[in-house]
Amino acid sequence: MYTHLVSTPADERFRDSQSRQDALRTHADQTVNALTIDVEDYFQVSAFAPYIARNEWDSIPCRAEANVERILALLDQHSAKATFFTLGWIAERHPSIVREIVARGHELASHGYGHQRASDQSRAEFMEDIVRAKGLLEDIGGVAVTGYRAPSFSINQDNLWALDCIRDAGYRYSSSIYPVRHDHYGMPDAPRFAYAALPDLIEVPPTTVDLFNRNWPAGGGGYFRLLPYALSRWLLQRVNRVDGESCMFYFHPWEIDPAQPRVPGIDARTRFRHYVNLDRMQSRLARLLQDFRWGRVDQVFLHEAR
Repeated sequence: MYTHLVSTPADERFRDSQSRQDALRTHADQTVNALTIDVEDYFQVSAFAPYIARNEWDSIPCRAEANVERILALLDQHSAKATFFTLGWIAERHPSIVREIVARGHELASHGYGHQRASDQSRAEFMEDIVRAKGLLEDIGGVAVTGYRAPSFSINQDNLWALDCIRDAGYRYSSSIYPVRHDHYGMPDAPRFAYAALPDLIEVPPTTVDLFNRNWPAGGGGYFRLLPYALSRWLLQRVNRVDGESCMFYFHPWEIDPAQPRVPGIDARTRFRHYVNLDRMQSRLARLLQDFRWGRVDQVFLHEAR
């Protein structure tokens, strides 16, 4: 005698739930996230401004060129593409960096000219800076530059006029508003995911996770060095699987350079934020490139042809 098992409504709901979860995981595993690199040297970091005068920059040996080459090799190894938000100051003095980024199929984007915070500039100064950087990058790279990221994510509710300047300068997207609370930047009430900031201008913020009614940074930078890798991976996976969105991740070439010169006299907080886990960063990036799929911002968020 055979016993025929009859499915109950509860069984069917469980199977439906499992099917939805499986579908979400499959979608997340296929999601392409945007990998971005802010091309600046260690002595140009905003936190070092009180310790290194801008007129000293040209006398300091540049380490960005060698660090970018290491990043490009790492991306080649993992067949990943990225967007390089590059300073005009760097491009002007080291044009080979720009040409190599373009030659290897990555997106060239603007980080402004001289790494001056948008919040420290007048409207006219800001416009001059972003137009100058765009022109330099396009002349050197031979490609259109459509993306811009403000140094230190320095656009907030007090200088939203900067978005009009970015659009009027000919950029199609910005990644300049970080929807978090931070002592140096942040606009916590801004949208967490890509949105139309103005007609003809998209804002693509770094990734955050909504937990306990607050946005928590999950898109790279110092947080990626400070936090255990497993936690960073979980946060990014949550955005892919729960929110169903692509992530925007960023880091800097100096973050893979533990041998960089130490800046004397800096305060304890700045020293901790800048130097912690530099020796672990490259191996963590290699794991990140294995665990997720990565592409250029224009292809992930503007859906340009791949």
